[in-house]
Amino acid sequence: MLTAAEIIELLKLEPLPDEGGFFRQTYVSSVALPEGRAAGTAIYFLMTPEEFSALHTLETEEVWHFYAGDPVEHLILDSATHTGAKTLLGPDLTAGQRPQLRVPAQACQGARLAPGGSWALLGCTMSPGWDEREFTLARRDPLLAAFPTWAADIHALTR
Repeated sequence: MLTAAEIIELLKLEPLPDEGGFFRQTYVSSVALPEGRAAGTAIYFLMTPEEFSALHTLETEEVWHFYAGDPVEHLILDSATHTGAKTLLGPDLTAGQRPQLRVPAQACQGARLAPGGSWALLGCTMSPGWDEREFTLARRDPLLAAFPTWAADIHALTR
């Protein structure tokens, strides 16, 4: 089995600022929207026990795809209903893992390896495409106040 370091080298991944993990943009649609934004984008995303996807919001829907490695716990917090949901991304469908997850626009989301994992390679697709102006890194204290039942996950998924 490959190591995280080998995957980073083979796929030419770079550290992802603020959010964490390692990434490389692999697709930018040649179709531009009226405001000049790409109609869609896709990235590779690698996480390790030390590098996770910190809780954040995006103004656009995002689809996560599991490619290889160990299962990933993905948390979505809904500020409108003050509820949360955790999905286990991975290859074992009979164990309840799923290979794909849609994250609603404006939902607070974050992900980390399931306990005992060493790495996971995923993909993230957005339509319309990624725009850094629509990324907001979540702050721990407001989330703890709004979602007290998710405190352990919020602590684990914030920096």
